[in-house]
Amino acid sequence: MQTFKYIIPEIPPSLNKFLGRENSWEYRNTKAECLKKMSFYCMPKPQKPLEKAVVTLFFHFKNKRRRDLDNYLKFVLDGLTASGIIRDANFETIELRLKGTADKKGITEIFVEELQSNTTD
Repeated sequence: MQTFKYIIPEIPPSLNKFLGRENSWEYRNTKAECLKKMSFYCMPKPQKPLEKAVVTLFFHFKNKRRRDLDNYLKFVLDGLTASGIIRDANFETIELRLKGTADKKGITEIFVEELQSNTTD
C-alpha cells in the first residue's frame, strides 16, 4: 500500500463564493485553474488511479473565522480525480477525513493512502 502527501500552497475557494451567482463562467474558470494547480502540485502520482483510498484533507487557514469544511472539498476532490490520483470521489472509492486549523499557513495538505480493493463486495 502506498501513501502520497501533497501540499497545495493555498486554500481552495469556498463554494459559497459561487452560490446564487448568475455568472457560471466565473465558477468554470476558477475550477479549471484549481485543477491545473492540483495537477502541478500533486507529484508524484501513482502509476494508475487508486481504486480505493483514505483521503485526509488538512486545511491550514490564515485566521480563526468559522468555516464549514465541506465547502472546500469540491475543487480538491475533483483535482485528485482529474490528476489521476484517485479513480473517483464517490463513497465506494474514498474514505474522507477532514481537519482544519487556524495556524496562519494558508495551505492545504492532502494525504492519500491506498487501500486494498476488496473484490468480494
